[in-house]
Parts: sequence; C-alpha cells; structure tokens
Amino acid sequence: MERTRSPYGSEPVYVVDGARTPFLKARGKPGPFSASDLAVAAGRPLLARQKFAPTDIDEVILGCAMPSPDEANIGRIVALRLGCGDKVPGWTVMRNCASAMQALDSGARNIALGDSDLVLAGGTESMSRAPLLLNDDMVNWLAGLNSAKTPLAKIKQFSRLRPGHLSPVIALLKGLTDPVVGLNMGQTCEVISHRFGIDRARMDAFAVRSHKRLAKAFDDGLMDEVEATFEPSGKVHTEDDGLRRDSDEAKLATLKPFFDRKVGLVTPGNSSQVTDGAALLVLASARAVEAHDLPILGRIVDCQWAALDPAQMGLGPVHASTPILQRHQMELNDVDFWEINEAFAGQVLACLAAWETEEYCREELGLDAAMGALDQERLNIDGGAVATGHPVGASGARIVLHALKVLERTGADRAMATLCIGGGQGGAMLVAGGAE
Repeated sequence: MERTRSPYGSEPVYVVDGARTPFLKARGKPGPFSASDLAVAAGRPLLARQKFAPTDIDEVILGCAMPSPDEANIGRIVALRLGCGDKVPGWTVMRNCASAMQALDSGARNIALGDSDLVLAGGTESMSRAPLLLNDDMVNWLAGLNSAKTPLAKIKQFSRLRPGHLSPVIALLKGLTDPVVGLNMGQTCEVISHRFGIDRARMDAFAVRSHKRLAKAFDDGLMDEVEATFEPSGKVHTEDDGLRRDSDEAKLATLKPFFDRKVGLVTPGNSSQVTDGAALLVLASARAVEAHDLPILGRIVDCQWAALDPAQMGLGPVHASTPILQRHQMELNDVDFWEINEAFAGQVLACLAAWETEEYCREELGLDAAMGALDQERLNIDGGAVATGHPVGASGARIVLHALKVLERTGADRAMATLCIGGGQGGAMLVAGGAE
C-alpha cells in the first residue's frame, strides 16, 4: 500500500550536530582501528561539545554490516565506551549499505513516537578487518580431528588434510555478493550501465569530478564534520586518505575492468573504495531542544525504503527517492541539493538516466512520464564515495550529515540523501535546513 505521509507524522525530529572520522582506505591488511574505535573517535568530540551529558542520551543506535566477533552488538559497546553509562540502551542494525541510514530512521521514529528525546545514531565499519574464514572442507576436517580419540585416529585424520582445505573464504567478498542472483555489487553496476548505455569515458569523468570536488572541499575548509583521528602510534588522519588529488581521465583510462574482464566498464578507479570509517549524529525531540537549549543543524523530514531486482540494485535511489518527491509534490530540481552515494560512478549515472527515461519511469515507477534531468550542479557538490570511500555501515549517516552541512553553509532549504543497498533495495532521507 502506498504511503501518503512522512513516517514521523507531525512530530519534528531535529538533528543537533554530527561528526565523522576521516575515511581510511583498506590496504590489504587490517587497519589501525576496530569498528568501535572508529565510532568512539567520531563520538567523543561530538558529545564533548554538547550541553547535555552522555548519560542524558536515551539510546544509541549504530549501523554496522560486519562487526567483529567481539563487537557483535557494537551499538551497546560504543554506548559504554562513550560514557553513556550502564542504563543507556545500545543496539545495532544491519541493512547492508544503508545500515547507518536505518539507524537514523529508527532513532527518528522513536523520537516521533515519544519514546526517546535524545538519540545518538549513525554507523561504523572497519572493512579492512573483515575476517578470513575457514571453508567447509576445513571445518569438517577440524571436526573430524576433534572427534578422533586415539593417536592412530588422529594420524589418519591428518592424512586426509589437502591443500584445498587451507583456502580461506574472504568474508568481504562473500558479503558483497548477492546469493540469490549470484552477482557481486560491481557486476550489478555492469548490468545497469549496459542497460542505460553508460560508457567508460562518462564513468571515468564522473570519478575524476568526485575527487576534484572533494579535494576542493577540504582545501576550502568545508569538511568541518571530519574529526582528526589518532592512531596508537601517534599518526594523525585529518582527511579521507583515498582521495586522489592527481586523478585524471587519462590515468583512469589505463585501468582494466575488474568485475567483467571481457566487456566490463567498471574499474577500481570509477568505483568506491573499500574503507574504514564512522559517522554519528545527535537526534533530538523538540522537548530536548528546549530543555537543553540545543542548536538545530536541521530536521529529518521523511524517509523511504524501496526494493527492486537484486541484479539491478544500483537503481535503488530512484525507487526510494521518487515516492518522497511525490508525497511532497516536488520535482527533482525542487530539492536544493542531492547526495547520492557513489557506490560506483556508473551506478549514479544509471540512476540519472533512469529518471530521464520515460519507459523506465512508466513501467518501473508507475509514473505518467519521465521525471526529467537532475541538475548535476546540485549533486554531490563536494564529491562522493568514489573519492571518500564507502564503509558500508557508515555511509548512510555520512551522506545525511553532509547534506545537512551543505544546507547550513548555503542557507538552502531541502536536501535528499539516498543510496543503493546490496540485495536490491534503496533508501532515501529528505532533510531540511535548520533555518526552516
């Protein structure tokens, strides 16, 4: 059944403040920070500048797609590490790439229901620490060894050990592959890029633009939501370290396709990076804003979740954002700024093409005509995940936070943050500036 109003009703859900860590590119080995380390690195300076105590928070909600075995309910662990105290509940949500946006939506709904007044919500991910797993043959061999009771039985079991038993299962690759359609996320981008005729040159140009815009934003001091992060060794990170300031189309053109070696278009250069990072926001009710005399960064106005064919999951933003536009009687360019998570350059370009295609809008979205062309000067004005990276559990909060920061500095009214979700889903969140 089509929903005709915001899930939050008439109760305002305010965003007071937010912060994120620099996003750190995975480099083939475990990074310096666990997922909870990253969330704490973002959360400590964020909470330190608030007018309320951490113990005043009603709940902590974190998105995380792949928490480590010792951080299973990472929301609770981070709540405790941030000094929220024993009595503040903490919980964890997982909606693949939109886990952090789901955390924000869950917190906003609890505020709208009157169940919470102050919520710390967002997401974290240490993708570099995704585990290597034993394959089934090795697990069965170890089970046999464990059940062997005599020295002779153990010797026989060792004789059954084969080189193939030692082949690890890479959890990250497993997690980024849809088991229903058997395609990884990059392959789904190939599908929709071919569907809409997105060529390699356009992908590479979009990727270069992402890096150039992010570099300019850092150079111009526009990324004040990024908090310096310190390694135990003393090394300091102050900006996203996957940013390539020297990126150009000639260099990207030399890279080989990664997901389809024969006719592919998607390369490491026009894809988001495997990354570690965290982003957190403080959500508040009107009661909390008044009680603690809190500033208002903005409001969460509406949220929509959508689903589609997993093989074309990259089009999720189209399916999630369009119903919000319809509810608020807006066209694409009535929204002042858009943050579409750049899982892949081709994926974002395919979304734009889908809105411009009458057949797609009629058959897939149930519209009377095409939505039209989104003004790209409104889109990802400070770059996106191709440059920042895409820590799966954190990106949904990053794009919402940055959308609000863009509204704050420009004085504009509305922004849409949206992203595709592995498994064939999309999420979108409409936010309003604090001045509205």
